[in-house]
Amino acid sequence: MRNIARSSVVAFLVCGLLNLPVFAANEKPLGMVIQAEEAQLGSAKATVGATVYPGDSIATGTGGTMRLKVGSGQLYLLSTSAATLAENTSAFHAVVNRGTVGFSSPAVEPFELETPLGIVRPAAGATYGQVTLTGPREMIVSAYRGDLIVDNNGELHTIPEGKSFRVSGDLDPAQPDPNAAAAQGPYGTGVKPAVNPHFILKLTAVAIVGVATYFIYKELSESPSKPSY
Repeated sequence: MRNIARSSVVAFLVCGLLNLPVFAANEKPLGMVIQAEEAQLGSAKATVGATVYPGDSIATGTGGTMRLKVGSGQLYLLSTSAATLAENTSAFHAVVNRGTVGFSSPAVEPFELETPLGIVRPAAGATYGQVTLTGPREMIVSAYRGDLIVDNNGELHTIPEGKSFRVSGDLDPAQPDPNAAAAQGPYGTGVKPAVNPHFILKLTAVAIVGVATYFIYKELSESPSKPSY
């Protein structure tokens, strides 16, 4: 009887081990690391050729850089930056946690960067863009090739190709003057609020850094280390 029990336990463990590759195979990889300097993949040091999956966190230290091949596009992190990888049904999705995260995307495989101020995605066609978080509710969005869209819960703002915009958010509406006269308007009788009490985006054009843009774009499009599309 004891021998039968032992045999059953062994058989159970063997079946469990055989099923492990099946479970692993169900998790579809997103891409691979093609450049890593002072970079982390999860809790380990990132290495060229490492596979990345949905839910993976990536980060760079001071002076570091990291580049991923995702489908026929690329995602990159500059110094002291971090992001979390995800995937939805329509596009590759990455959450920008800090620093500067950019992407190059062909028309057939769009990218999305999730930020505290909304989703940044290509407007149409092949796109090369970048997002830099400069504060809890502030970022700079640069459209190097193609237009970018900042989507804040359905409120859309376009960043034209060749332009950089500082995007800031105001969570609290301005307080009306208690001594102001009552006004009629879409808000009804009484003092009309100074702003719509929703998350408000403010876009301000900023100078685009031509030299940096040129070298980043050249690296993404012409680097011999980049696998061909």
